[in-house]
Amino acid sequence: MANSSTTASTLLALSNDLADAVAKAGQSIVAVNARPRIPSSGVHWREGLIVTAEHTVQRDEEISIILPDGKKAKAELVGRDSSTDLAVLKISDANSPVAEVGDATELKIGHLALAVARPGERGLSASLGVVSALSGSWRTWGGSRIDQFIRLDLSIYPGFSGGALVDARGRVAGIITSGPRNSVMAIPVATVNRVLEQLSTKGRIARGFLGLGMQPVRLPDALKGSLNLQGHGGVIIVEVKPGGPADSAGVLIGDVLVELDGRAISEPGDVHAALDPEQVGKTVKAKFVRAGARIELTIVVGERPPREE
Repeated sequence: MANSSTTASTLLALSNDLADAVAKAGQSIVAVNARPRIPSSGVHWREGLIVTAEHTVQRDEEISIILPDGKKAKAELVGRDSSTDLAVLKISDANSPVAEVGDATELKIGHLALAVARPGERGLSASLGVVSALSGSWRTWGGSRIDQFIRLDLSIYPGFSGGALVDARGRVAGIITSGPRNSVMAIPVATVNRVLEQLSTKGRIARGFLGLGMQPVRLPDALKGSLNLQGHGGVIIVEVKPGGPADSAGVLIGDVLVELDGRAISEPGDVHAALDPEQVGKTVKAKFVRAGARIELTIVVGERPPREE
């Protein structure tokens, strides 16, 4: 009986702790009405700024928020970034606390994970599972860098996207979104902070821009050996935009780019991956093969024009 009583007490304590974590995080979680029928969720990340999942924001105007106290407020779209699936909304007179943000790097595989959402007027919803996979930074299909790969083994229901990944202390460790093959993922705090900063100051994410059209190409083994090149090839330049960064640096059609900023290049995606927003305005070294010889040029990374997104 003693063991049974101890087990029951332990389970009750765990249940109460989880409920407290949901209640704590829920004070900063809102419902977002930005698409037909089913609202999504969002997190009051900074004073007056809501972070949500970009794919759930299906209109740019007439967006409203349901606050934790049940009141409704109008929201303005500050900016969106489909490549990280994050959008930022602005509200005035937000009478609710901002999220207590945790550190996603403290997560371990097997840790309990809570998805906490507010999918409408009925209040909070939660789902419990575990952190099923973790790794370092990775690139999205659009070339954006996510600081940490976080996959969750838990169920999400309609309206959960844009909600919070909550740790056992009730702190927000990331934004919940759906991943490939219906997997559940979280965008970590570091990425949210970086994207939020750019969207709130510029309204969009700066993308690095060289002004090049490229295609992958395989170099002959004899040429690779004579030039002491690593890898199997590079990207051949098929277009140089007049007046662009690469044009100003002296890049020519027919050059083969084999290295950029110290990274080996084998396909156009490698170039995009090397051009983080932080690179805009900075000088990078680029190594090319031109007419059978290796040359090095310095290029000042530009910002991709909106029409080039």
